[in-house]
Amino acid sequence: MTLEGRVALVAGATRGAGRGIAVQLGAQGATVYVSGRSTRGRRSEYDRPETIEETAELVTAAGGRGIAVVADHLVPAEVEALVRRIDTEQGRLDVLVNDIWGGEVLFEWDSTVWEHDLDKGLRLLRLAVETHAVTSHFAVPLLLREPGGLVVEMTDGTADYNSAHYRVSFFYDIAKSSVLRMAFALGHELGPRGATAVALTPGWLRSEMMLDAYGVTEETWRDALTKAPHFAISETPAYVGRAVAALAADPEVSRWNGGSLSSGQLAQVYGFTDLDGSRPDAWRYLVEVQDPGHPANTTGYR
Repeated sequence: MTLEGRVALVAGATRGAGRGIAVQLGAQGATVYVSGRSTRGRRSEYDRPETIEETAELVTAAGGRGIAVVADHLVPAEVEALVRRIDTEQGRLDVLVNDIWGGEVLFEWDSTVWEHDLDKGLRLLRLAVETHAVTSHFAVPLLLREPGGLVVEMTDGTADYNSAHYRVSFFYDIAKSSVLRMAFALGHELGPRGATAVALTPGWLRSEMMLDAYGVTEETWRDALTKAPHFAISETPAYVGRAVAALAADPEVSRWNGGSLSSGQLAQVYGFTDLDGSRPDAWRYLVEVQDPGHPANTTGYR
């Protein structure tokens, strides 16, 4: 598998899944533009240490070429300038990953629509949905210039799971389901034009923020199992990154057009593993083990 000569834009690549995806695309030789708001000179509202420059450096260290571009994807002019720069410097775009989110500090667990802070809820919808639409509006025409382009809409949950389960709260549920539908709609618009769009979800992600929440590191993550036994099914951001890299390298990727996919599902198809050599299948685990209330046991699920 190689992506040498391919150009990708990972929108929302400062941390978490976006960073994992960018690095794994770089590991296969791609040139990866990574965009976000957090820089060494200025932090976003997250007020966290990860920066977009750091992500670009990790992409380059992995074997690709990382290019950091500061952009707020709620500002159309900034996104248009970002895409124009890619066009000027590369003349093509092969992979677009819409991973903009920014909602961790905004959603409220199990809060009804009338109890949830309205400003935070509406801000969440703008960050999770509007940003994806703005980015696709400007980036897709460049992606369609060459046949075989791929758009990946990052979300939380598969279409099957989300259609049957209430996800966290009114605003969170709408945001994640909307992104699933975006991939479906994009599939109808891109398919006849020689490109592919999919929705992709990681499982229980060991992002920087999740590790901090449990007071562990990537090296000590299993210490969190005393508080959250089902965290045993969790995965690194590299796992979903390898899923995107596999999709981007697949000459028959159009078979997935408009569909809802998960990292665990694609690992079974493409044969990649997480960094520890395992293949976590979190969404099957949720349905068969966690949701029915069974004790944590990942045997057969990773």
